[in-house]
Amino acid sequence: MLRFAIAPMPADCWHRWQDASNTSYLDLPWFGLTTVGLMLRLARRSATALCLMASISACASAAPSVQAAPASSLATTTTSTTTVATTTDIITTAPPTTPSSTAATRPEWLGNRTLPTDGDGNVAPQTTPEELLDRRLPTLDTLPPPTSKGFTVTVEPLAGEPLERSTWVEGCPVPPEELSYLTLTFWGFDERPHTGELIVHSTVDDDVAAVFEQLYAARFPIEEMRIVTQADLDADPTGDTNNTTAYVCRPITGGTRFSEHAYGLAIDINPFHNPYARGDLVLPELATFFQDRRLDHPGQILEGDVVTEAFDQIGWSWGGRWTSLKDYQHFSLKNR
Repeated sequence: MLRFAIAPMPADCWHRWQDASNTSYLDLPWFGLTTVGLMLRLARRSATALCLMASISACASAAPSVQAAPASSLATTTTSTTTVATTTDIITTAPPTTPSSTAATRPEWLGNRTLPTDGDGNVAPQTTPEELLDRRLPTLDTLPPPTSKGFTVTVEPLAGEPLERSTWVEGCPVPPEELSYLTLTFWGFDERPHTGELIVHSTVDDDVAAVFEQLYAARFPIEEMRIVTQADLDADPTGDTNNTTAYVCRPITGGTRFSEHAYGLAIDINPFHNPYARGDLVLPELATFFQDRRLDHPGQILEGDVVTEAFDQIGWSWGGRWTSLKDYQHFSLKNR
């Protein structure tokens, strides 16, 4: 910021201005009035100009000096990173402004406390722990955070490390060549953008990307989005998972035929906030509190909201509309 100061007019300059100004036309002979009057006007103006110059000079010498900041302190350094991959689609939208985080603290026991089971491996009905009644947990990043504040999605054939991490094995109903690996931006409960990953059937990858672009634009919060591994399927039940996922090579819940997840044609979103419920069975087991759809809690999926409308637009069905059971987390192409 530049600051200006007004220096007082030097005393000798003030006297010179007064001397020129105080000379009266009446002190001069009448016959030289016009000529000398003009000369006096010029004298006054000259004296005034000299005084102004002296005043400015005094101000400049009295004011603190202003030096230009080095270029390095004014410039903003931008690092450009180029990623080479077999990407088929990249979609970007305007970024939302990132406010401060309101996410709760993650309980230390989350994901580590095994629930007791009966002889058939079933978990008895549970009560939702108090720490999870208002579940808004920060995301634990498994992929590098987004470099752009807008929504970005990449689509690649499923191969390499993502395939090895997935639950695909010989005998699954679709080959890896028919599946796509997506990385995409999602909005967390910590009110920050994160990078998630999904595996879907290659015929629906564009539709799925369009859905999550709408969810990101609406700041619909998602806690976690990562590939389900075989270790996840083999783990003892903790009843507190909240992973948004798509492809899982497994049978339907309580049945033997392959689930739509095994075809990459189904997606579960925030399963803890949107549990599966059939009679006394609730999955995840600790999510019984969120069977109440009147809560309107962030992360819940409700009829007519941005999630159901986005999936309606691509022709997918919602398990929250089923009558024999409720699967509030579940969206699928074939309504199964």
